[in-house]
Amino acid sequence: MKDIYEKAGLFYLGKDVDKTTQEPTNLLTLLKSKNFTTHAAIIGMTGSGKTGLGIGLIEEAAIDNIPAIIIDPKGDMGNLLLCDPSFDAKSFEPWIASEASSKNENVHDYAKKTALMWEDGIKKWGQDRDRVQKFYDVKKSIYTPGSLSGLPINIISSLGMPSLEILSDSDSYASYIKSTATSILSLVGIDSNGIDSKEYILIAQLLNNAWLNHQEVSLASLISQVIEPPFDSIGILPLESFYPKNDRFALATKFNSLLASPDFAMWLQGESLDIQKLLYDENGKAKVSIFAISHLNDNQRMFFVTLLLNQYLSWMRRQSGTTTLRALLYMDEIYGFFPPSKNPPSKEPMMLLLKQARAFGLGVVLSTQNPVDLDYKGLSNIGTWFIGRLQTSQDIQRVIDGLDSKVGSSYNKQEIKNLIANLKKRTFFLKSSHLDDIRLFSTRWVLSYLKGPLSKQEISTLMASQKSAISSLKTQQTIPTDNYETYQDIDSSILQYFEPNISHTQTYIPTICAKVNVHFENQRKAIDELIEVSYMLELSKDTRIISWEDSIELKDDFSLYPTTKPQKARYQTLPSLVQKDKALKHASKELKDYIYTTSRIILYKCKEVKLESKPFEDKNDFLVRVQDALSELKETQIEKLQSRYDKRFDILQDRHKRAMQRVQKEEQDSTDSMLEAGISILGALFGRTTSTKVGRAISKGSKVLKEKGDITRAKQRVNDIEVDIEELEYELEDKIEEINEKYDINNISLQEIKIKPKKSDIDINECAIVWRSSLVV
Repeated sequence: MKDIYEKAGLFYLGKDVDKTTQEPTNLLTLLKSKNFTTHAAIIGMTGSGKTGLGIGLIEEAAIDNIPAIIIDPKGDMGNLLLCDPSFDAKSFEPWIASEASSKNENVHDYAKKTALMWEDGIKKWGQDRDRVQKFYDVKKSIYTPGSLSGLPINIISSLGMPSLEILSDSDSYASYIKSTATSILSLVGIDSNGIDSKEYILIAQLLNNAWLNHQEVSLASLISQVIEPPFDSIGILPLESFYPKNDRFALATKFNSLLASPDFAMWLQGESLDIQKLLYDENGKAKVSIFAISHLNDNQRMFFVTLLLNQYLSWMRRQSGTTTLRALLYMDEIYGFFPPSKNPPSKEPMMLLLKQARAFGLGVVLSTQNPVDLDYKGLSNIGTWFIGRLQTSQDIQRVIDGLDSKVGSSYNKQEIKNLIANLKKRTFFLKSSHLDDIRLFSTRWVLSYLKGPLSKQEISTLMASQKSAISSLKTQQTIPTDNYETYQDIDSSILQYFEPNISHTQTYIPTICAKVNVHFENQRKAIDELIEVSYMLELSKDTRIISWEDSIELKDDFSLYPTTKPQKARYQTLPSLVQKDKALKHASKELKDYIYTTSRIILYKCKEVKLESKPFEDKNDFLVRVQDALSELKETQIEKLQSRYDKRFDILQDRHKRAMQRVQKEEQDSTDSMLEAGISILGALFGRTTSTKVGRAISKGSKVLKEKGDITRAKQRVNDIEVDIEELEYELEDKIEEINEKYDINNISLQEIKIKPKKSDIDINECAIVWRSSLVV
């Protein structure tokens, strides 16, 4: 039974709850994954079970290869990494040690009991080790901006120019500038009100000026531009009248103090804030990236969350449209980031995501303890609501008022109020625009061990292996001090540059660096690309040939280095073939031959989905696009399959309705679990909520007819219905299996197309000797 909902794009969240008894039934609570493109909100007081629901939701997405980025202000979501398909007691020991100590129990024994309890709970909810293994295999990482406890994240690139898609949309661009400027100011404790704040207007103008001129911006570059802006006026006012230099210097000093702080150095280490890499691993598979920010102060949290949301928006606008769920953005404890009255920096990008993300297949899930934490304008863009236990009757009333006037075909507002007021732990009231009625359900047992908030040390332990595999800090190579000379006899035709050297040794190593323009043209493929690339080749006195095969691509612009020789410098010996190569003509010719032989634009083509990669598009990024296209085609085929089976489902449902005419009240029969599970799956696929009534009717039909002496015929009728539903379910499962096989990315092939440049289209713009103080680029 599990296999069909895994393949049909359904999220298994729990089991339906009988509204009269408040006890779980055997009907599975299944929601289509695509429904989350209209976003969701989870509201419930502490202890209501909303963390378990959120973790269960992320687990379902990960199992279906749907990636997630999680903003975790409290520290609970790191529990997603506490998963062990072997249920080995030793793996539980680090997480239960303090609890075992508080209960005066042996750690090993307590870990063994916990492991057994967790495995038993998972099995009782119809899950197995294979399902745990599938979730365990998904790469999960905890990032800690401003800290080395988890994986550090570098925010330097986060102030870079927004995507062209953002720049071309006036509203999105204005929002991007506003949120970026206000978040930067919040980092130094300035609460900008936008229109009246001269600090905000200056920063926004600096960002706007740089981005419209296609220039990157960093916090360091902002400091100098605050003191000496690249413009003389703001609006019609002269700059000095609007914001005098002394006042600008005071603002720059605040930023400089921030950058000079040892604590802030942690913000400049680690991976870049690249959304594509945060969502997908090197093989194009889904990842779960958790940003733990509980260690940050309020200003730092606001700064980082705003930057992350802006980067997510910029990435989103580069994606193609889709109706399937491409990725989830989950924010635990939204309090303070999306309030109804104030306008913090994070509010603008969050509102844009709620309004626009659906078109790109991106779902936003917000979790909070109180309904007043959410902006009322944003609520209209949320299609699914999970309401757990609430603190006060006022909170309950706010929730009811926030829901649509049409609350469901079989419930009224007073009944809803009574239901919410009496909800048990881990029981949620569900209302969705994709369902024709509201319902109650109890959350399933999650695959991850729910320890509670993780400490810095616990995060460090979990991330130890990833940190050792991916070193985020560059280390400079120790340079031997022997074999150096104070003078090098180099022909005057050879350009020389000197990398600034802050070491006391003033020792330099020779390299050849070159800037090259390569033009790729292919009319049939409509390709006309001109790229500029720089190469660096290390030299030693023993170098006998110029072998550009050993070169590396440069990221820095060596032509910006000084051309004047530093005093008291010492140089490693240049090879004689370079000293004799006037204007480095031979080296340039060798480089041109190397580029002609090796430089290619590689395109990938997938016939199954009729997609072709873009020039210079990474293969993994293309595979992600192929996966998105396959998912959309698969969903379309399942929808068509649904329409074909809908009539047969109606016939079965009508048969049950006729049997229900003689049934006075509903009662759950636990022996009909297989039948009920089948009905709930079909109901989720076909969007029907009356399946609950159908299941109850079956369980009660026998009792009513038995009282009238017609038990034999009643049992036969129930058996016939069971056979019909089982056959329909198995037939549907087979059809879905065929669709899944057809659109499995492992069953498709990529064609590789190589486009090379003409030799005449390769221009060596500059070739020079660059003396470097370090081998690190």
